[in-house]
Amino acid sequence: MDRAAGGVTALPVRAPQWIREKRLRLSDLHQIKSLMRSRSLHTVCEEARCPNRGECFSRGTATFLLMGNVCTRACAFCDIATGRPLLVDPAEPVRVAEAARQMGLRFVVVTSVDRDDLPDGGAGHFAATVRALRALSPAPGVEVLTPDFRGRIDSVGVVVQARPDVFNHNVETVPRLYPRARRGSSLERSLAVLAAAKDLDPAMTTKSGLMVGLGERPEEVLDLLWRLSGAGVDIVTIGQYLRPSSENLPVEEYVSPESFDGYRQAGERMGFRHVFAGPFVRSSYRAEEFAAPVGGRR
Repeated sequence: MDRAAGGVTALPVRAPQWIREKRLRLSDLHQIKSLMRSRSLHTVCEEARCPNRGECFSRGTATFLLMGNVCTRACAFCDIATGRPLLVDPAEPVRVAEAARQMGLRFVVVTSVDRDDLPDGGAGHFAATVRALRALSPAPGVEVLTPDFRGRIDSVGVVVQARPDVFNHNVETVPRLYPRARRGSSLERSLAVLAAAKDLDPAMTTKSGLMVGLGERPEEVLDLLWRLSGAGVDIVTIGQYLRPSSENLPVEEYVSPESFDGYRQAGERMGFRHVFAGPFVRSSYRAEEFAAPVGGRR
């Protein structure tokens, strides 16, 4: 049970049927997990306990987690470990590319823990990984899901110059909840990163994602969508927050499928190219289907 304001014990919100019916089959995970371990690689699918990881692994897809599995920040919704990360392995980009080749991937998503300990926030490592993937024949499509690089626009430029197909950075939640859910981050900083990526390469698809169910109000979600639109974002993903462990923030609300549909329709009216909204939508879930070719690049 969770401790509510004022010291009164509150029962956790019970998950509705559309959440409980999602089942994770461990048999779907073994082959991909073995491949990742053999190459000393990590996936955000496992580290963040994504509810879709069985489905994605069974389809032979995964989101690679660069620069280790220890983060320099401690977002209250995330189950990835916080602490002092290890040194960055310069051979990791080649190992990621080789794993992608072995898996036969046509579209690869690469993300990372926050590396505030690095002068460029890890931008150079992202760029090296994109280049290693581009060197494959045939080369897969590539999406990068980056941290905010502490707002360093030069770091954004390093990643953009490597020419991924999609530049993704998640705003995660509405600004009112940042002190509670996303300490050490800033919505304005995140919007500036997204706007910079679009300014640096207008042909590049930009993308962002957020969670609902943390206590946000519908009007706050709509305002955040407007602000993402103003930053030039092309694609938005909206999913239900699911508590990964008892150490993380509790779920305040399970948002109905009808409400997700309302957010999708509102976003489409605002002019986003795609709005993907639903209980199990995640930022990189089925990303290969979300990224339409842009500017003749692919």
